[in-house]
Amino acid sequence: MSIDLRKEIKFGTDGWRGVISDNFTFKNVGIVSQAISDWVLNDIKQKKNANPRVALGYDTRFLSKEYADIVAGVLAANNIEVYLSDRNIPTPALSFGVLKTNSDCGVMITASHNPGKFNGVKIKTSQGGGASVDITNKVEDYLGKTAVKCTDLNQAINSKKVVIYDFTKEYVKFIKNYINLEKIKKARFRVITDVMHGSGGTLMAEVLKGTNIKLTLMREDINPSFEGGKPEPVEEYLSGIIKRVGEEKFDLGLVLDGDGDRIAAVAPGGEFIHPQKILGLLFLHLVRNKGRKGGVVKTICGTKMIDNIAHKLKAELFETPVGFKYISDIMVAEKIVAGGEEAGGMGVQDYIPERDGTLAGLLLLEMMVYQKKDIKQILRDMEKEFGKYYYERADLKLGEGKFDLAKIKGLKTLLGKEVVDIKDYDGVKLICEDDSWLMFRPSGTEPLVRAYSEAKTLQRAKQLINYGMELLRQ
Repeated sequence: MSIDLRKEIKFGTDGWRGVISDNFTFKNVGIVSQAISDWVLNDIKQKKNANPRVALGYDTRFLSKEYADIVAGVLAANNIEVYLSDRNIPTPALSFGVLKTNSDCGVMITASHNPGKFNGVKIKTSQGGGASVDITNKVEDYLGKTAVKCTDLNQAINSKKVVIYDFTKEYVKFIKNYINLEKIKKARFRVITDVMHGSGGTLMAEVLKGTNIKLTLMREDINPSFEGGKPEPVEEYLSGIIKRVGEEKFDLGLVLDGDGDRIAAVAPGGEFIHPQKILGLLFLHLVRNKGRKGGVVKTICGTKMIDNIAHKLKAELFETPVGFKYISDIMVAEKIVAGGEEAGGMGVQDYIPERDGTLAGLLLLEMMVYQKKDIKQILRDMEKEFGKYYYERADLKLGEGKFDLAKIKGLKTLLGKEVVDIKDYDGVKLICEDDSWLMFRPSGTEPLVRAYSEAKTLQRAKQLINYGMELLRQ
């Protein structure tokens, strides 16, 4: 493989992402598809008398369907059976579909929360979880090793090498059975969900059809430019739903990202609920209200509140690098009730070891039904019991080269508080004597350095993040 190809195609925290018509081209998608084919044939081919099989889906981004068609054509030309989605779908539907179709792996065309100029490729394991670094490294090793083979899609469909498949039917059925729909049916909460022009679409409405829940969808139309922003469930892009929840007196606001695997929430009055708190809410609901048993997983930049909850509930706490694939690995290896990341990806027990924004949002609604309280009351109860923490995050775009984190590790104090612990297995996290902390981590999906902070007061959290940004700019 040439040096240029190595620069153009690189799998990061959650797949390969690139700028459409720059490095994310039809040619490069073909090269990646051939590498995936080689990996499937050489490394994970089924030990039964049947051709290997791959589940393939795509989101609402510009040209996503066309890119998926190329992937299907290349896989079929390599004598790999393809189950190709009949429409744009959220990533969790594809991940769940890997299991339902007994596929060797899954491929999803999406760039998740990135701006509209990006697209990407995610690889899913046979269990539906995110591909590990070991897997993506193998795929990268195959890049350019074999000439790209491709067959006409219609011909492949006619020969049944490519099967057009409805991934949504079984997905919706599973979610309906996972939540207590009978109990939810009687509730009369008013919910609004912002799908951010993504592939979450109307699936939540399909799940709640026939209940007394009054669900309003917003931004459910397809808009590949995402109104010039990012389909990311962070407060910066959610002024519309925050305003509507406050003015129209909804009991709960939910937000899905571009490919439907991440969640954010808004409480009555327009209060943004950070995903860090959503993990705590989900874990408490599943353990206390639904009787589930097991541990909880958070990432290195996860809130201290999860530690406190795990301690009181006598549950095992696991901590991973940033990236849900690491949480997936723990969910496969250990008995886990819930796992989540600061970006809003939440996974739950007895499901695929993967995040799902739609299911997470419906579980928040279910929690309200079980406790007969609105989400704001439930949130306040959690903070009263386990501590209230304030969380901040900021990004700084990088120029050429990499940010040197070594100088950060030498800090002995942060704004008057002694640094008592340093974690450096993914970026650098400085933890202070008062439980406040500041962390720096280069992004695995964008040319950014991310800074995170948390403290027991909003003032200190903001002071820490501002100080962190100053350090980054030096």
